[in-house]
Amino acid sequence: MPAKPQFSFHCYGRSKQLKLKAATVNCGLVSVKGYCAWATDEGLLQRDPGRAVKLLAEEPRPPRHLTDQQESALVAAVTDSGNLRDRTVLVLMLHTGLRAQEVCGLQRDDVQLKERSGSLRIWGKRNKYREVALNVTARKALGEWLEALPAGETYLFPSNRTEQGLTPRALGLVVKKYAQRAGVPDLHPHDLRHRFGYRMAESVPLHRLAQVMGHDSLDTTRLYTQGTASDLQQQVEKIAWE
Repeated sequence: MPAKPQFSFHCYGRSKQLKLKAATVNCGLVSVKGYCAWATDEGLLQRDPGRAVKLLAEEPRPPRHLTDQQESALVAAVTDSGNLRDRTVLVLMLHTGLRAQEVCGLQRDDVQLKERSGSLRIWGKRNKYREVALNVTARKALGEWLEALPAGETYLFPSNRTEQGLTPRALGLVVKKYAQRAGVPDLHPHDLRHRFGYRMAESVPLHRLAQVMGHDSLDTTRLYTQGTASDLQQQVEKIAWE
């Protein structure tokens, strides 16, 4: 029978001396806690010393979003070298903040367009229903696409390979293709949602933004109110002495 492991937990001052980030420390603590739990279950320890250990608090980071220049480059890339479907998809995501799964599940009948207004019917996470308003940019893009969409198509964005709609994986490949052409590295569909949320948070009350984004908790929506490193740099520069 293997020797019983011996553990002693010290304060986290050592992590400060090593200048470790909370996420790095927590990664190690999770591994240790998991091992202690296993050792206790196997009878190698009489009690679990890791149960009392709490993870370090981590400051939530604001979601990544595109800069104005990156967004312009992305739209230019799909406009210059892409097809109408792909351009409509990217424009719609940038101006509605839809999740990838929500975009892929859209059907023609979910689109309501009028001269000065429009909306999408969305069934989001846990089949939660909401309506998302469309601005003039999204309405124009969708109007052009609906005129080109073959009659009889059920899905708003049909797949080129199947009779179903785009899959989230296929949508990810679409975003990746034009992001590479635009010189924007490691871009994912959710980053377009973050871009929309961040821009809306500049002028829309939190509870309304949560409604648009389909969030159940305002804590999730509140992440979009946090400034990026660039935002904070600009703010502190405003009080700098010449």
